[in-house]
Amino acid sequence: MFSKKNKSAISVHVASVCLLALSIQSALAQQVPANNAEGGNLWFVELATKPVADGNSKNNVKQAQAQFRKAARDADVSFTERRSFDTLFNGFSVEISPAQRAKLMQVPGVKAIYPVELIQAPAPDVRSAGSAADMATAIGMTGADIAQNSLGYTGTGIKVAVMDTGIDIDHPDFGGNGSNGSTAFPTPRVAYGYDFVGDAFNADSTSPSYNPIATPDNNPDDCGGHGTHVAGIVGANGTVKGVAPDVTFGAYRVFGCNGSTTADIMIAAMEQAYADGMHILNMSIGSAFQWPQYPTAQAADRLVEKGMVVVASIGNSGASGLYSAGAPGLGEHVIGVASFDNVASTSAVLEVNGQDIAYNTMTFSGQVPTAGSGDVVFVGQACNTDPLLVSPAGKIALAVRGVCSFGEKATNAINAGATAVVIHNNAPGNFSGTLGAQIGDGSVPVVSISQADGLFIQAQAAPVLSWTDRSMQVALPTGGLISSFSSYGLSPDLALKPDIGAPGGVIYSTYPLESGGFATLGGTSMSSPHVAGAAALLLQAKPNTPAMAVRSVLQNSADPKNWFGSPGLGFLDNVHRQGAGMVDVDDSITASTYITPGKIATGEGEAGPFMQTLTVHNNGTEAVTYQLSAVNALSTGGIITPSFFLGDASVSFSSDTLTVAAGGSASVDATITPATLPVNGQYGGYIVFTPEDAGQVYRVPFAGFVGDYQAIQVLAPTASGFPWLAQLEDGFYNNCTMDCSYSMQGDDVPWFLIHFDHHARYMEMNILHAGSMQPVHPVFHKTNVFDYLPRNSSATGFFTFSWDGTRIHSNGGKGKTKVVPNGDYVLQLKVLKALGDENNPAHWETWTSPVINIAR
Repeated sequence: MFSKKNKSAISVHVASVCLLALSIQSALAQQVPANNAEGGNLWFVELATKPVADGNSKNNVKQAQAQFRKAARDADVSFTERRSFDTLFNGFSVEISPAQRAKLMQVPGVKAIYPVELIQAPAPDVRSAGSAADMATAIGMTGADIAQNSLGYTGTGIKVAVMDTGIDIDHPDFGGNGSNGSTAFPTPRVAYGYDFVGDAFNADSTSPSYNPIATPDNNPDDCGGHGTHVAGIVGANGTVKGVAPDVTFGAYRVFGCNGSTTADIMIAAMEQAYADGMHILNMSIGSAFQWPQYPTAQAADRLVEKGMVVVASIGNSGASGLYSAGAPGLGEHVIGVASFDNVASTSAVLEVNGQDIAYNTMTFSGQVPTAGSGDVVFVGQACNTDPLLVSPAGKIALAVRGVCSFGEKATNAINAGATAVVIHNNAPGNFSGTLGAQIGDGSVPVVSISQADGLFIQAQAAPVLSWTDRSMQVALPTGGLISSFSSYGLSPDLALKPDIGAPGGVIYSTYPLESGGFATLGGTSMSSPHVAGAAALLLQAKPNTPAMAVRSVLQNSADPKNWFGSPGLGFLDNVHRQGAGMVDVDDSITASTYITPGKIATGEGEAGPFMQTLTVHNNGTEAVTYQLSAVNALSTGGIITPSFFLGDASVSFSSDTLTVAAGGSASVDATITPATLPVNGQYGGYIVFTPEDAGQVYRVPFAGFVGDYQAIQVLAPTASGFPWLAQLEDGFYNNCTMDCSYSMQGDDVPWFLIHFDHHARYMEMNILHAGSMQPVHPVFHKTNVFDYLPRNSSATGFFTFSWDGTRIHSNGGKGKTKVVPNGDYVLQLKVLKALGDENNPAHWETWTSPVINIAR
């Protein structure tokens, strides 16, 4: 199964899905819909002048911004200014057409431009049942129950900002009146906040409810639900008791009741939280596949530098493979949080022949009855390609998960006359699922049960199902393991991300009263507030802890968990997916030892052994001697579909023991010899400090890249053969390989469709004469110059860039562009790989376009 000799242990390949994707791409090989492109027309403009948080004066920032506006007008750059920022980020968000982007980058004073990411409101994984007991099990996983009940810390005096959909201020668990709309803001519990968008706001232009016009007001009441759930995890105090039930909240609402927001609104909310003096900011939102240099991460880092602890979900893009972590969680000083599944959950109960069986109601199911009974028949897979084994007419159909969608199974059973549909798992444990849409009149209930319960029903000679109004708590087979959705790191600059983990899968918490008052949701959105609450308990217990140190204190005492794929094997899960492990807040509070740095990024393996000096601070009253050791976690190969390997890194120490005097500190050098397998993979492990006498064990995680990081191909062609030179016609990009002529009017300009299989540090396009293949100018021949480009979110995704027929005509400065005359040209695309050396030709990838005829 596992091998220490370059043999993949586990690599799952879903051949049918891959073949389907390939066939679709082949069919589109010469044409793709324009709306398939990733990105849009909203961009951040970062100015070279420092923001106020970095020590600049507000007057200097305003003057620099005024100079930019004038220079942009003089250069005839056309855009619409959306927002300006001065404190945490110096610059703007603007709406600008793709044809104007190259000119925007050349306006004097511009340091960089970045896309303003569209951020979807996290889709809730709502379970059919749940109880406060589920929240209690989650708090018990992190030691927050011990911190509350034994140590006496509840977050009193700590102000926690929640940037989200708002908080239901009427909810009794936040001290509200319990009647919708009857509580006045601010309240003693929700004492700060602002609504930046209004109820109807939705930034997603593809949505039927698209409404980009924000209507802000002073009341951040929640109508979406997500923020109330997040806030409840941090500090509800009622039916649900959160991690830190006595914190004071700031609610910074950046979503409407439905739909999406944008990254520039996030920065506006960050600046308001800073102005309100919040101690901790939780952001259960973010932009996947980004760089730590992305503006929301930059702004978050500056908040930490100014004294605010910032906690952010690392993202729910685990299915998209490595390097999928999101900003702001990627920020250098931000605590990026992974998700583990809760150990138990409460489910509704049905009975079969007297045995209780827990079930979950499928999304779009008909209402499940609380009484009545019916005979059960097993119908098999119930897929279109697999006829029902027996007729379920007038009976309850039992189907097995797999092969086709839940909606297809339920439709086939319901059309055959089933009065209800039960789908049992094809792997241990139960699951939540969706039918995709209402089936028929929507009256037939459809529920899921575990594999074991499904096999039990099949074994009965005459199974009779009885519906009940009861519920029960059941152990989750994935409890304490990394959640399937939790994103992988590392950061594209090979920083160790995520930093730490917490319960995020199957979490019961508060929900708006008009939507039931409580709900069970899942996501890194739910794990991040566990860590924000833990930070509140820590700050109450140790009020002099600097914001920059909180992450390391929590990491030192965290508990790494076993690999989700087969926990019984005893292998630790990837450091680049769980970080330091499960947060253990009571141990962090009682810890007398503090180790810096709290994590180690070893970089590229081709550089050889990596040495890190670790300093151990002893705040106790007695000297402590630690035994030093190290343990490997599993390594991964690939990017989109990771495979797993035994780690073979090794760690040596300048001394195998370290004695630290009471009230003193001592240092030891750790030399990490990087893993050799798999090539182009990621590896990691933990340095372990074990006291010779009984006491707490501390750990420092490390992670790095196997081999030469620049060996990863960026411009992977995909099945469509990207990059393309394209023409935009009737909402489609057409691949142009010859006779490519452009009038340069409107959208009739050269378009370039590029797939980034990995993050790129820099991109430029050089304009060459088609005949001689020489640059159009000896020095000034560039267009489309960009820094810090993210990778595409899928193996077939692409970004679009256009050429407006001009070239940059400046020598280090900015502001000049010149029109290229009519004629024939080619554009040479050059991409510098992540962490690449611009002076090393091997670190660049290039592509040359077909001939472009400009005929204005």
